[in-house]
Amino acid sequence: MRLFVAVLPPPAVLAELEAAVAPLQALPGADGLRWTDRDGWHLTLAFLGEVPEERLPVLGEALARAALDHPVHRLRLAGGGHFGGRVLWVGMAGETWTLRALARSVAVAVGEVLDEGADAAEFHPHLTLARSGRHPAAGPLHAAAAELVPFHGAEFPVTAVHLVRSDLHAPRARYTSLRSWPLKPG
Repeated sequence: MRLFVAVLPPPAVLAELEAAVAPLQALPGADGLRWTDRDGWHLTLAFLGEVPEERLPVLGEALARAALDHPVHRLRLAGGGHFGGRVLWVGMAGETWTLRALARSVAVAVGEVLDEGADAAEFHPHLTLARSGRHPAAGPLHAAAAELVPFHGAEFPVTAVHLVRSDLHAPRARYTSLRSWPLKPG
């Protein structure tokens, strides 16, 4: 099964973001973007790819240990940007240093369990809102990102990490949280 580890913002935070994103979908050229569904919004800490089901118990143990090494912390969705002309995202503010440390620990735990090196790419905390598809759509992405710059959502506590299964065979990507592990209580 195709898996990733993520933080799932609470429903009230997602509703606030949804209200901020709705006007962006009416911008010129925005109808050419593939907008992600609210029920799929998440903050990826580590992408695992295909994982055999028999590895899940040991993976769960490693993720539980990694989560408990980090305290509950507070974030907010804030600002926006794009990766090239392909991905529109909303960023994070708040205790992002704790989130970065958590992402590193998760990557190391996953690497040890799946016998792969931890992802050395720099972690850029974000939540993906839209993709341009095969051809970059710099104009609409730039305009939407500029509109997101002043956005500052409500603060929320990060209390757990989730192991999420992605089903890309549906008409739209569908994500299911299989299990979660708490962070160290504050």
